[in-house]
Amino acid sequence: MEALFDYLRTRFDTEPKPRLHIGEAMGCWLYYTAIAEEIPVLESALNTTTDDVLVELIKDGMKLATHQKNTLESFMIKEGITLPDSSEHKPNSDPNSVPLGVKATDSEIANFLSAKIASNTVMCSSNISQCIRSDIGLMWTRFHSEKVIIGMDVKTKMREHGWIKVPPYYSPPGAPNN
Repeated sequence: MEALFDYLRTRFDTEPKPRLHIGEAMGCWLYYTAIAEEIPVLESALNTTTDDVLVELIKDGMKLATHQKNTLESFMIKEGITLPDSSEHKPNSDPNSVPLGVKATDSEIANFLSAKIASNTVMCSSNISQCIRSDIGLMWTRFHSEKVIIGMDVKTKMREHGWIKVPPYYSPPGAPNN
């Protein structure tokens, strides 16, 4: 995957880089806001769970969100896009000290993480479709691929632990009942 992105980057580095159009700038601003606000929520989630699998998923999600946020922040500063304000980081606390009425369940945390990955993936797809500049399109394609990969891991672990929420099955009219 890395090799493919490195090849594509060298292929598109020679293309002209006009100023961003408003859709490209807005896509950057919205995605940055989404992942910047995701990080403190995931920090809170770390403070409320003791499940080792979920802790690892949260840490992976935070690591990816932080990496994408930093990449996007550098790009936005270079392109002159104003950075939005974002929430403060959460301090570490003992998950066993959080009152039950405040503490999120493991299922709630896993489904939040899954929903954030899904919405981030959709945002990346929208941003890819709006890009005129190839370098920006490549950045969104990379972000999209990274989110899809972590999303597959999250889905597998959610299924294994019974955290996944499955919509009702569809049976078309006249189909045999199974």
